[in-house]
Amino acid sequence: MTLTPLDYNPPTEPWLTVIHEDRDMIVVNKPGGLLSVPGRTPELLDSVLSRVRAIHPGAQAVHRLDLGTSGVLVVATRRKAEATLRGQFQDRLTRKVYLARVTGVLAEDSGQVDLPLICDWPNRPRQMVCHDTGKPALTDYFVLERAEESTLVLLRPHTGRSHQLRVHMASLGHPIIGDNLYGDARQGDRLHLHASQLGLHHPYSGEWVVFHAPCDFAPHVPPVTLEPPASPSET
Repeated sequence: MTLTPLDYNPPTEPWLTVIHEDRDMIVVNKPGGLLSVPGRTPELLDSVLSRVRAIHPGAQAVHRLDLGTSGVLVVATRRKAEATLRGQFQDRLTRKVYLARVTGVLAEDSGQVDLPLICDWPNRPRQMVCHDTGKPALTDYFVLERAEESTLVLLRPHTGRSHQLRVHMASLGHPIIGDNLYGDARQGDRLHLHASQLGLHHPYSGEWVVFHAPCDFAPHVPPVTLEPPASPSET
């Protein structure tokens, strides 16, 4: 489904939830329903990036979360920091933890989904599994809670493909609640996918830092320990 101005009604309260801020970057808890970066038309200007630029005019995006996904989002506020941060995401030198509530009851307590993904071009922005031309995509999942008709899972992506977590969970027969592309949006008031934690090396000091954003649909889940990757191949 392509987003149109008529579909876009981003939340405005709170305007910007800041988790961390220094001279190199600002870390926010993005709400579901707000774009990470501006869209192509003026009606889609409102986004995390445009709101940050009201405070830091030179701010630049270094990664994104889907419109419906909430959670930790980092924005660079200096050009030098932008290059360093962007490089970490491209080289898989970050660590990410997501929480998701999926439909149905997962039988296994944990597992791994290893399915290559590529854009389903006639139906973009949908992605699809393709073993011939898809790019490698790997996700670990861990069951945290089982309910009668849903399961709360912790997800750790090793790669950062577009819609990776959404497609991978749907491939197990358990799409994320509220997913309008790979499941049934009527099952929830929003996409139940939250970027809970993000670990990276600070662009100035090089120190390993981990940011956490509490999850509105699973506020009781504590953060986990995130160790820095020794090399890109381990992420």
